[in-house]
Amino acid sequence: MKTVTPQVKPHTRTLPLKAGTRGSPLARQQTATFLALLTQFCPVLRGMEVFEEHIIVTTGDAVQHRALADIGGKGLFAKEIHDSLLEGRIDFAVHSLKDLETTLPPGIALACTLKREDARDVLILPPGHKPVDPADPYSALPLGARIGSASVRRQAQLKYARPDLQFSLLRGNVGTRLGKVESGELDATLLAYAGLRRLGLADKASVVLSPEQMVPSACQGIVGITVRESDTELLSLLSGIEDPEAKAVATAERALLGALDGSCRTPIGGYARLLEDGTLHLTGLVARADGTFLLQRSATGAVEDAEAMGRELGLSLKADSPQDIFAP
Repeated sequence: MKTVTPQVKPHTRTLPLKAGTRGSPLARQQTATFLALLTQFCPVLRGMEVFEEHIIVTTGDAVQHRALADIGGKGLFAKEIHDSLLEGRIDFAVHSLKDLETTLPPGIALACTLKREDARDVLILPPGHKPVDPADPYSALPLGARIGSASVRRQAQLKYARPDLQFSLLRGNVGTRLGKVESGELDATLLAYAGLRRLGLADKASVVLSPEQMVPSACQGIVGITVRESDTELLSLLSGIEDPEAKAVATAERALLGALDGSCRTPIGGYARLLEDGTLHLTGLVARADGTFLLQRSATGAVEDAEAMGRELGLSLKADSPQDIFAP
């Protein structure tokens, strides 16, 4: 089959530089943080109107009543943004890295990753509710509790721990999800702690789950910036604000995803961190959506081997998992 390379429009640099972003409060906060960091890195830019935020509505945001797997996958949070990038309407794009495809579209490059926020998941309970047993974060959930979530990763791990729980699709921004629990419509939901912290809502977390209790999504808590592959000036500029630790863990986690080659219907978790001695520790998880199968493994290695380590751990998990769970 002949590969068709998208036509990237010739682009002449003009100011202000345009940053493409989704329109949610969290996406805009992440964009504001990125632009502030870039301005701080380049003192000559301070006080100048050199950046402009461009809000782009993505299919993933526009269609809220269906699961992502049913409408094309998590790449739908970036498709329209990357189309704008390739067509020259924006100069760079700001993403939650966990929402980017493992393989980016031709012509698009991941220019840098920013310092990771807390990658853990949190359990959101109604006001005043706390676990009965401090050692069991799910002991606050009554038998048959109604949990709102759109994440197959979170659902599978919860179902594995508590087969009695009932789940309903819950998508939308952070405020919408918090409101469903506060109103009593749902008994609980789960969110990324990073998003709550960035929005100043960390106090809304009822229980912070350790990565051992709930393996996070690969690249959760990391902001990634994409640009046109041909834009060497911006690639060079953005390399100056790259966080080395974020780059290392993101490389391992994205390699893990690439090796597993799972669809949005496959529950996959990946979490890497640097140990005190400077080595990289990576945990990977694969599960069946109904929680009847769950396999979790870890590996440790040198930072410079992050990509190989992620790939090898992913292949190991895939080899020892039922192949039906990887069906598209």
